[in-house]
Amino acid sequence: MARGLLLIVAVLIFGELSAQINHPKASPYASISQDVGLTNIQVEYSRPAVRGRKIFGELVPYGRIWRVGANESTKITFSSNVMVNDSVLEKGTYALYAFPEANNWEVVFHKNITHWGDGRDNYNPAEDALRVQVKPNSSKEFQENFLISFDSIDHNSLQMTWHWAHTQIRIPIQVDTHSFMQGQIESELKANPSAQTYYEAARYYQEQGIRYKEALEYLDKAIEIGGDTYYFNRVKSLVEAAMEDYSSAISSAQKSLELANLQGKDEFVRMNEDNIAKWKARLIKNQPNSKNK
Repeated sequence: MARGLLLIVAVLIFGELSAQINHPKASPYASISQDVGLTNIQVEYSRPAVRGRKIFGELVPYGRIWRVGANESTKITFSSNVMVNDSVLEKGTYALYAFPEANNWEVVFHKNITHWGDGRDNYNPAEDALRVQVKPNSSKEFQENFLISFDSIDHNSLQMTWHWAHTQIRIPIQVDTHSFMQGQIESELKANPSAQTYYEAARYYQEQGIRYKEALEYLDKAIEIGGDTYYFNRVKSLVEAAMEDYSSAISSAQKSLELANLQGKDEFVRMNEDNIAKWKARLIKNQPNSKNK
């Protein structure tokens, strides 16, 4: 009986000692995932607040390692190789660190992702994958909680922005989307290409402003296999206009407009109408002036 009572007491005491309150963090966790071209970038970090404090130069001292956020170290993952400030960084996961100064920052992509926080006692520069120099900017917009975001995104590049209080850091990142795309295009066209295959290849060339002649051939093939569609003819008109064949571009845009109208695609109707008017004006402008004959 006494032994049973002791066991119950021990269980209750152990339960009280092991119980923990799930406390909200002052610097909450956040994550962001961004596609650029065919590459995915993910960031996991914590977002400390200003709370009336002076941040850089005081809360975050100059010349000392900073974890780029709070709590555990900030992690960034690239699904493929990238270029950061024109330097190659291989795909993988890195801890993000920074060494802020008043007029210049060093941003570090660090291979050791096991350190807690800034890893000040265990940080080893030999484990850096890449260091880049970045100039801080002063922003009129005040940011209360530290924010990492991506902007200026196209198929080949973007900017990663860090913003806290009135300080902004912009880090340019480039990806080699063209090599990926060209490999895909060549592979798919050697297989059993469909109308959509030819269209996607042509659309990529049109968006990149390259290989217009090939793009036009692919679009003709897409129309031959898949028939006239508003989107095939829409891209064909854009390629023809880029080649300054405005008469053909107007004809293709008119087909696209009619097909879009039949399907209730009002946005494409308006875009085609705008382009037809623009290209007609260019045709008139390019015609020889009868007074000068």
